[in-house]
Order: sequence, then structure tokens, then C-alpha cells
Amino acid sequence: MADEAVRPRDSDPRGPLHGLLVADFSRILAGPYATMLLADLGAEVIKVESPAGDDTRTWLPPVRDEVSTYYLAVNRNKRSLALDLKDEADAGLARELAARADVVIENFKPGGLERFGLHYDAVREANPGVVYASISGFGSRADSALPGYDLMVQAISGLMSLTGDPAGPPYRAGISVFDVMTGLHASIGVLAALHHRDLTGEGQRLEVNLLSSALSGLVNHSSAQVAGGETPYRMGNAHPSLFPYEPLPVADGDLVVIAGNDGQFARLCGVLGLPDLPDDPRFAHNQDRTAHREQLRPLLLERLATRTKKELFHELLAVGVPCAPINTIGEGVAFAEEVGLDPVVVVGEGDAAVPTVRHPISFSTTPPRYRLPPPGLDEHGAELRAWLTAPRG
Repeated sequence: MADEAVRPRDSDPRGPLHGLLVADFSRILAGPYATMLLADLGAEVIKVESPAGDDTRTWLPPVRDEVSTYYLAVNRNKRSLALDLKDEADAGLARELAARADVVIENFKPGGLERFGLHYDAVREANPGVVYASISGFGSRADSALPGYDLMVQAISGLMSLTGDPAGPPYRAGISVFDVMTGLHASIGVLAALHHRDLTGEGQRLEVNLLSSALSGLVNHSSAQVAGGETPYRMGNAHPSLFPYEPLPVADGDLVVIAGNDGQFARLCGVLGLPDLPDDPRFAHNQDRTAHREQLRPLLLERLATRTKKELFHELLAVGVPCAPINTIGEGVAFAEEVGLDPVVVVGEGDAAVPTVRHPISFSTTPPRYRLPPPGLDEHGAELRAWLTAPRG
């Protein structure tokens, strides 16, 4: 267990993970996203960076006050400590941090920390209760020449084969979707291992990788392959098992229209003035509509073309038919504000204040805390070196 007596503490003690110390040896996205989620919930996260800093510090534009907004996205509520692990004194400080931590998270290439004495077996010997999470692209048994980039995994997993127009080339998703999924899986795994430690006193190592997260996250598509023996294919915005479930053209643009069950389809037809369609045997049930989508589509488009996005958005929602305009990110943030989600939180004060996106989980008793803006490189180095070199209490 980490040393309770001498670890640095925030002035605000609240948060469901208050009292946990996380040594964060990760960089770029999956690991930093996981550790930020833990930090928001009260864990004390010490971000260990090379003297050059996290790669995302240089991923720009866009910037805010000359700082990469990519870096700002996943690094609030952390303290930065720059260490050169090739320097034995700095490596010793890193080992001391790992020995005091409740959780160690790293995303070095498999085996990459052994030469610094920071691999799981070495850390466990000094800290038997540690929960040690390793994040990689393809798992610890894969060829070490395989770097763990999200775009590689989007290609290898099959996601890109599903993304884009059927007649066009495959596309990547608009975000590093598998990095984010893997970060979520890492945080879930850490919390499960901590619960196990609370019950047994035993720490453990857990591994997550982008490819396994991708195959899990492909859900119905990967199930179609492994359970049904069917290889999914690119369908543009269409859904393989539902219709309508896609953007459809209306008088002033496109509107996402969803009829996920027979009742929603009947109500959609009512709004569009097509009351007889639900009784047509070609369209009576979801499987029928999916099989006959090319016959159904023009019937819907003829009526949709006479209506505007705003009209349909309100009328369809009023009768329980899901629909949505296709917004920009700015419009999406604005909509979240309209529905009371308060999506933006400002962290820090004065010139150091940074607008960030709110933690996605709400708690009735122990809410997320926004204590520290994303740190500058080695911003807390002096404080943390003094703590790590002081005798443990």
C-alpha cells in the first residue's frame, strides 16, 4: 500500500477515490484518459514524463495559449514530474514512486520498463499490494515491433472496412475511438482490481490492449462474424439490422431518423401522413423493413422532403420517435448546455484557467472534483522530488 503519512494531498478531500495514489507512466491518449478519469474522482495522479514531455504537448494546432488542446483534453487534475529513466538517480525516484503507489499505469512497449526496474515483478516485490495496469496495442505476447497506434488498430480490427460510403474507400473514425475505449477498459480494470485488493489484500497486474478493446467495441459486428459467420461490410450511414436508422434528407438538409421498433415506425408514419404503411406486410416488422429498405426509402423521402429539420425534430420527439440534427461539435456542446448537462468546466484560476469537458459520471454524494489544470512539464517536480527523497513515515 502507498504511504499514507507523507504522500502529498489536495486541500479538497472529497471524491470517491480520495486517498489513492496513481503513478502514471503513460502518454498520449489511452493511459492519460484513464488516469484523468481516476483523478477527477479524487485519486492523486502523478504524471511521470520524459524531459521532452508527453508527445501530445507537441500535437498542434489547435492550441490554447500556445498549449496543445489535445494535451489539455486528458491531463487535468494531475501533477507533472519529469524524469529521465536512463539516468539512474531519476530511475530510482521512479522506482520509489511505484513503491509508494496504489496503482501504476504504463503504456510502454511490452518489456520496455524492465531495464529500469519498473516492470511488474520488480514493482510488486517492493509493493505487494500494487495494482499494475499495462496498456498496449496488441498485448504482451505480440511482436514488439507492433506500435500501438489507434489508426493501426482501426485498420487491423476491421472498423475501417465498415466506415465510409459503400462505393468509396474505407475511412477512419473521426476520433481515436479505440484509444478512448481502451482507457475506459483500463479504468474499469483498475477499479475491479482495487476492489479485489480491498477484499483480499492482494494486488495484481492487469493488461488491456487496443485490439481486444476494438473487437469488444465492435459488438454486433464482431458478433456477426464470430457467432453468425457473416462478414459485415461497409454500408455508409445505414444500419445492417434496422431501417430507418440513418440520416435522411429533408427540405433543408439531413436529419437522423430512428425507428428502432414497430411502435416507433408507426408513429413516424403518423407524423408523415402515411398511416397505411405499418399495415403493409413488407414493412410491418423490423425484419421486413430491413429486407425491403429500398422499397420503403422513397416512400419516406417523398414526405420528408416537404418538412424542415426543426419541424420534424420537435414533432417526432413529441411522439417518441428518436431523431437528431447533424451538429458541429460547437452545436453539440451548445445542445448539452440547453438540456442542462453543463458540459464545460473551467479548471484553475486567472491566466491558468482552462475550459475542459466535464467528467461524464455524476455522483449524488461524491462528485468529481476539478482541482488542477493540466500541468506544465515538471511543474510539480521540486515538490515531488522532495517528497520522494524524504523518509517514509
